[in-house]
Amino acid sequence: MTERIVIGVDDSEQASAALSFAAEEWGDAELRLVTVIDPAEAGHAAGAGIPSGAEQWYERRKSEAERLLADAVESLDVDGSVETGTTVGKPAAAIVKYASDHDADHIVVGSHGRSGISRIVLGSVAEAVVRNAPMPVTVVR
Repeated sequence: MTERIVIGVDDSEQASAALSFAAEEWGDAELRLVTVIDPAEAGHAAGAGIPSGAEQWYERRKSEAERLLADAVESLDVDGSVETGTTVGKPAAAIVKYASDHDADHIVVGSHGRSGISRIVLGSVAEAVVRNAPMPVTVVR
């Protein structure tokens, strides 16, 4: 029986679809919503190369992540419990590690959160999660 589901959450339509699917499919399970702060994104931010700029970037991303997760929780109507978490790292590896650390039975992710050339260059988070997760993964389009 699936009792603990980790759902990768970002601000994409695919992640929203994954969240809705998980809530419908496993609404009585423990849902753990996780979002990842990717330090690689800091290199593209203005002032990130300055030590105080990096801290400001991280604090801004952390606040955005908390807001994103709060909105995601608010959108849910489930019988089971809902918990949230924010982690730092490469998204696919961080999601798999988070799921393993929290004894997840299943992971649900959107098909991709990026589009265009960045998806081709950076690779697919969903594909990396599928390849590396020790538990079943559902990819939602």
